Order: sequence, then C-alpha cells, then structure tokens
Amino acid sequence: MLLKKGSNGEDVKKMQKFLGLKDDGIFGAGTETKVKEWQVANGLTADGIVGDGTWGKMFPIQTIKEDVVIPKVGSLNIDKLKGKLPDAVLTQIAETAAKFNITTNLRLAHFLSQCAHESGNWKYRLEIASGRAYEGRKDLGNVEEGDGVRFKGRGYIQLTGRVNYRNFSKFIGEDCVTNPDLVASKYPLASAAFFFDSNKLWNICDLGDTDEVVTKVTKRVNGGTNGLSERLKHFKEYYNLLK
Repeated sequence: MLLKKGSNGEDVKKMQKFLGLKDDGIFGAGTETKVKEWQVANGLTADGIVGDGTWGKMFPIQTIKEDVVIPKVGSLNIDKLKGKLPDAVLTQIAETAAKFNITTNLRLAHFLSQCAHESGNWKYRLEIASGRAYEGRKDLGNVEEGDGVRFKGRGYIQLTGRVNYRNFSKFIGEDCVTNPDLVASKYPLASAAFFFDSNKLWNICDLGDTDEVVTKVTKRVNGGTNGLSERLKHFKEYYNLLK
C-alpha cells in the first residue's frame, strides 16, 4: 500500500471518507494536509504518505477471539455484543458500567451508539485537530498557555478542557491532568461514560427506545443532530442484540 499526493482511485476515496473529506478519489494538497494531521494525532511520522503503517492504523483488521471472557454485570447482556464491537471495547464495558450507573441494556445501547458514532466506529480516541481552537477557553478551564493543545479531545466522546480532565481525574483516581494521554490510552470508554453520568444523560436514556429519545440523547452529546441516521442505526443494532 502506497498512497501519496498525485494518487487516485478507490483506495484514495476510502481514505478520504475515513478522514471526513470529500471522497473524489484524488489525492491532492488538501488530502495530504489532512493525512499529516491524522498521522500527528496518532503518533505516526507526519510525511503525508499513506503506506502500510498508516493504512493499517486507519483500517485495522479486527480479529475476534473466541476465548475473550466478558464479565457479567447485573442484567447487562454484554456477551451478545461479541463480534460487533472491538475486543478492546468489550473488555472495558463491565468495569465502566459498574462505575458509571449503566444499569440497563437500554442505557448501554444508547451509550454505545453515541460512542460508536463520535469515535468514527471506534477508530478515534484522540481529536485530529491540534486543539489550538480551545486556547484561552475559560469555560473549559483552559487558563494556562498551551492548555488548548494539552487538553484537546480524547476518549470515545472527546473529553475536552482542563476542568473536565481535572474532574475526571478526581473521579477515576488517576492524574489525567499531568498525563492527559491516559484518557485516550487507558480510559477512552470510562471518560465517555463520565460525560454521560455527570451530565445526567441516563435520565433521557431511560425514556425509551424510540427515534425521538435517540434524537434527544444526540442533541445533548453533539449539540445538534449531526450523524443522527448513523446513531439510530447503531442504537437499533445494539439494542436488538442486548434486549
């Protein structure tokens, strides 16, 4: 695999769609810039060239292990999601559910459907943008120089801002202010559940399994209805498996 400026075709289209670009299949300057940003955000050499390493990280081959043990938590049917979620997500659900009041399959379906969309179907745990747009945002607690970049979005629902990292650290018992990368590497699902729990989204989730309820949850997570059709699709798939 080798894609670079000047390349074209279906693989370029697939990559552009993954990066949120217009998928015209032409690897131009705009695509190259976006590739470099994504490479930086994912700890790769920012050369703008999509070789096997970059492609493999964008589109990892998921291997579902039959011997993965899914702990039982209350009435949650987590094991029914086997093969539908990455193993790395499945193995975090039980502990996350216990800590953040995910007590019903309905709540779990709402939560996972939002996480799936916000993370690009579990691909992203780190915001691609630099975070400079958050610099000086007092509402996010970004009062020190460099806080915007330091505390940019991490986790499956993009925990953002010094104050939110500090509050999450107090709850989880580990210093994610000193080491913010922990949110992406160790607590991507827990940080998302912290958002749901601290913003009382479970009260909305408990209203039911209708499209209207999914829309209400989406508005609280997204601030609008961006990607609603995909969120609905995820919710229905997960809930039909869980219930």
